[in-house]
Amino acid sequence: MIIQKLNKEVKKYDRPENKIDAQQFHKEKLKVRYVLKAPIARKISNNLYKEVKHLPKVELFRLCDELLEKGGGIGRLIAFEWSQKRVKEFTLSDFKIFERWLKKYVNNWGACDHLCCGSLGHLIISFPELVHKTKEWAYSKNLWLRRASAVCLIKPVLNRQLLDEVFKTADILLTDPEDMVQKGYGWMLKVASNRYPDDVFDYVLKNKDKMPRTALRYAIEKMPERRRKIAMKKD
Repeated sequence: MIIQKLNKEVKKYDRPENKIDAQQFHKEKLKVRYVLKAPIARKISNNLYKEVKHLPKVELFRLCDELLEKGGGIGRLIAFEWSQKRVKEFTLSDFKIFERWLKKYVNNWGACDHLCCGSLGHLIISFPELVHKTKEWAYSKNLWLRRASAVCLIKPVLNRQLLDEVFKTADILLTDPEDMVQKGYGWMLKVASNRYPDDVFDYVLKNKDKMPRTALRYAIEKMPERRRKIAMKKD
């Protein structure tokens, strides 16, 4: 029933002015190039959620599984949105669910960041001991898991948590050959610099000769100009 309702909602907005060429944001070839704009997709998500918000979390997550399995890209967006709405009910056991979603359904940076800066990030804030599991992703052959190992720490470090783990994860990913991973851990360091500017600057200076320039530029983007020039200077 949820897939039927989703398809009905999508048809209501299936007009060129409501769509965007998603391929322009991705290097990898997308199965579906033109997708609904994010505000439209979130409007559909909120409309459908009104019909299921009364459900217990376990039943809602089953619907999320169905959306992920059969609902395409918008189904994935809705599943990640809905799971985050239950953040106050999160438990340690939810990690296995989110990790499964990450491994099975995430195949681009947008989906990776949506889940990691949403439900996964909030779960780690509540249960920081989970970081030893996310760090394992940094060694994965799957580039989205490696990116996720960094991006899932963005919410916690904004909450002034797990700075040491940010640096440990960056150490593992430091010379990763994939630019999506480089941008991911560079973004993590950039966000960390908002809360810990001196610590991150010291880390960058220590590692700038080994860091790919892509990661370095992301990491120092919000630093004062003087520090950016020092960091970019080749020794």
